[in-house]
Amino acid sequence: MKSKYIFGGVIVTVFLSLMIYLFTQSNIQYESDFQKVMEKERVVKATGSWVKEKSYKIDNENRTFTFYMSDDKGHQMKVIYDGSIPNNFEIATSMVVTGQYKDGYFHAKDILTKCPSKYQDQPSEAAAL
Repeated sequence: MKSKYIFGGVIVTVFLSLMIYLFTQSNIQYESDFQKVMEKERVVKATGSWVKEKSYKIDNENRTFTFYMSDDKGHQMKVIYDGSIPNNFEIATSMVVTGQYKDGYFHAKDILTKCPSKYQDQPSEAAAL
């Protein structure tokens, strides 16, 4: 009978520990100032845009994708993503990279691109008539 209570206590403890861990991991801050991103020693979601003048590099052998991002203030940082280029990367108007800045560049674990909306202000055919 006591073993059932001990087993139940272990299950509850594991469950609570898992919930606390997941809650602390989802507390990632968005940051649009790359100077602050470079100072933080934890995972952040950095927002900015691709610096098209510096192009990008795809390394198929190491499965990495490297590019430069710029924030609203003009600060730039090198981003290395362990994965392939996102589908909409070249037409993206902005992006959010999740990861951490260390060793002189941003180590991205995830890239989310924001593409131009097909519903933005477009002249209608009726207005042209």
